[in-house]
Amino acid sequence: MRGALATLLLVAALAGCRDEAAARPEPVAMTAESVGHFCQMNLLEHPGPKAQVHLRGMPHPLFFSQARDAVAFRLLPEQDGEIAAIYVSDMAVAPWDDPGPSNWIAAEDAFYVTGSRQAGGMGTPELIPFGTRDAAQAFVAANGGEVRRLDDIPAELVLAADSRPGPAAADDDADFAARLKALSATRPEEKTP
Repeated sequence: MRGALATLLLVAALAGCRDEAAARPEPVAMTAESVGHFCQMNLLEHPGPKAQVHLRGMPHPLFFSQARDAVAFRLLPEQDGEIAAIYVSDMAVAPWDDPGPSNWIAAEDAFYVTGSRQAGGMGTPELIPFGTRDAAQAFVAANGGEVRRLDDIPAELVLAADSRPGPAAADDDADFAARLKALSATRPEEKTP
């Protein structure tokens, strides 16, 4: 009887391990067809870290143009899929201009640099993931920011719009003002009777 009980417990434990292993999908290499979930742009054409989110029951991951976008996706209240895994580019082993199609680490294992001077591949603030704390600290020494773990990144840091004024915003404002002035100058004069 004891032998049968021990065998039953061993089989249950092995089944649990198999279910746990099957529950976390492996990362998928980016290809020329990989596009960002939010921007629908080809990921291989942009520098900086990328991310992929695996939803339970979905055969393919959602790719993201920036690691920050995947962390934001994870926090969105309207996101109703169960996340099985998130992977991010390990920038400790890849150059900024080519993070590589298969350079993935689990998001919860990464050390993220937040608030640095380095913008992401889409030109907005980025959470820059590294596989080691030392690599993240070296990046901070060169580019500013601070090192955080995934669960220590505040929601407002990833869900807030990029409000940094920059040349593009100034150019847009100047262009709008010039077009408005041009429209005002071309208004037909009102005739008085």
